Amino acid sequence: MKYYSFVLLKTGATKITDKDSVNRLFDGHMKNIQRLAKEKKLIVAGPFGKNERDYRGIFILNVKTIKEAEALLATDPAINAGLLISEITLWYGSAALPLYLEASKKVNKFKF
Repeated sequence: MKYYSFVLLKTGATKITDKDSVNRLFDGHMKNIQRLAKEKKLIVAGPFGKNERDYRGIFILNVKTIKEAEALLATDPAINAGLLISEITLWYGSAALPLYLEASKKVNKFKF
């Protein structure tokens, strides 16, 4: 067992009407996810379905302090632009969780 940072992503207050700008920011968001996963800092990431609470998705970061998590989230263009906001909570889970990424590569039907 070990500590991770659980991140709840919610819709931010910033409203951008230019679709190209929004697409660029979310493209950067996805590239940042891929980079963090490659660096083994991001273990789980995924979106929520439509809901009334403005929940957009989650991250489980392989860092044990909120300060470390904040530093990683500061590299996300969608968060920096205010399209997404994050709530971080320390979470105690299985030390084997990082193995999830390797296993998921073997069974995923979609590649992001």
